[in-house]
Amino acid sequence: MRWEAAVAATLLGAFILAVAAFTTPWQVLAAGPPDPARDFTAAQIARAQAFDAVTTLPSYLSLGLTIIIIGVLVATPIGAKAVGRLRGPWWLRVILGVVVITAITELIRWPLAMWFETLLREFGLSTQDWGSWTVDQLKSTGVETVIACLMLLVLVALARKLRRWWIPAAVGAFALAVVASFVYPVVFEPLFNEFTPMQQGSLRQNLLAMAARDGVPVEDVLVADASRRTTALNAYVSGFGATRRIVVYDTLLKAPQPEVELVVAHELGHAKDNDVLSGTLLSGLNAALGAVLLFLVFDRLRRRVGVTSIADPRAVGAVMGLLSLGSLLIGPAENVVSRHVEARADVHALDLTRDPATFIKMQKRLAVTNISDLSPDAVEYVLYASHPTSPQRIAMARAWAKLNGIPVP
Repeated sequence: MRWEAAVAATLLGAFILAVAAFTTPWQVLAAGPPDPARDFTAAQIARAQAFDAVTTLPSYLSLGLTIIIIGVLVATPIGAKAVGRLRGPWWLRVILGVVVITAITELIRWPLAMWFETLLREFGLSTQDWGSWTVDQLKSTGVETVIACLMLLVLVALARKLRRWWIPAAVGAFALAVVASFVYPVVFEPLFNEFTPMQQGSLRQNLLAMAARDGVPVEDVLVADASRRTTALNAYVSGFGATRRIVVYDTLLKAPQPEVELVVAHELGHAKDNDVLSGTLLSGLNAALGAVLLFLVFDRLRRRVGVTSIADPRAVGAVMGLLSLGSLLIGPAENVVSRHVEARADVHALDLTRDPATFIKMQKRLAVTNISDLSPDAVEYVLYASHPTSPQRIAMARAWAKLNGIPVP
């Protein structure tokens, strides 16, 4: 039975690598070396460096704490002992186990989260008071806990009924990832923001016209009340088919209209190239692979964590630890793919607007307002950078202008 799972994991892993290799735009547009000093003042560069300096320590502490928690859950019987104190039918112990372990983990993380929030306020990036910040943290934790409970309940139920539980678990993990991506815009996004239709005017008309010209059907243009918690600028295209809408942060509306349109043009690029759908399918395949690997790995860990099998409700801690470990390990690879996908969306925005000068102004505004790291070190770039740096994106815009015979900004 193990050899069947090993073969399935090997084939599925190879398929995922092939899909990622063939769908990722590895060669988007060659650009010269980025030069922050060409576009940003000394004061702006110094501010970005100062923000990076004060946030590096809590970021790495958070990463270290995550690794320690994972180690405790997957290498010791502490999680099993904690869940073993709970009483009730197996399904109730699974739910309570997830809730208890999540609560303990979040309590341990809470001081670091407060520290990071304090730094965001010091640099003017957060507009929340502690009450609204706490509510948002609890909402996020609540959503993650509900999803984790659903996953663990199905997993333990399958393991209690089937010897080859990894087969339906893999199918279910894939389905959950896909369904969650489709329902997120209409179920989860409203938990964190209020969305109102953008007022009639030239901006709304131009955005809808640009989407139509780009061949991207859009149901509506909405404004998210992001200013209640941040000063950061952003926009995105959310949903699929009939639920697809352009969402613009209300903070972005303070920027000149051409820059807002360029930000949306970038997001339309993601919709045009079906980046969300491709990412969803890859996430689903990764989730399926994770279910198979869980079957293979857990049997070797069960004695160490103090349980007889994954069908034991006391195993939820170890499973949660292994899921966190998987997410941690796959993160850098996802960032590599994401950076190339984002670069393609930048090229799409330039092709659609043919305005590299405004593109560069927009990138500078985003970098300064969001206090982006203009020159991240190699480790930070690998671990955290899901987008090219602003100087890299600006250099690419200049390369695009040269290639297309437009005066280089």
